[in-house]
Amino acid sequence: MASSMILKLACLVVLCLVVGAPLTQGAVTCGQVTSALSPCISYLRNGGTVPAGCCSGIKSLNSGAQTTADRQAVCNCIKTASGSISGINYSLASGLPGKCGVSIPYKISPNTDCKNVK
Repeated sequence: MASSMILKLACLVVLCLVVGAPLTQGAVTCGQVTSALSPCISYLRNGGTVPAGCCSGIKSLNSGAQTTADRQAVCNCIKTASGSISGINYSLASGLPGKCGVSIPYKISPNTDCKNVK
């Protein structure tokens, strides 16, 4: 099970790098987004306590995404990544930034239009 999760995460990183590269014009890359948010996967699937590493990743991404292009890139990377991981509870995902004390300008959802993120 753990090796399957590692394989999925590795595939996700590669996918984000390939798909997200043209989207990222700012300083934040899909690789950074994937790395920062990987500690959140178990919470997003099963609920429970939010891991400290998850919140530190969210806070790091939030502080690194200073421009509209950065925020749109992060949004697109999250959207791509979340669509490729099975079992994500999007109710938990949308509330996750607030649980970590962070406010982001969009809802974490596969339906978010990242072009509208400012």
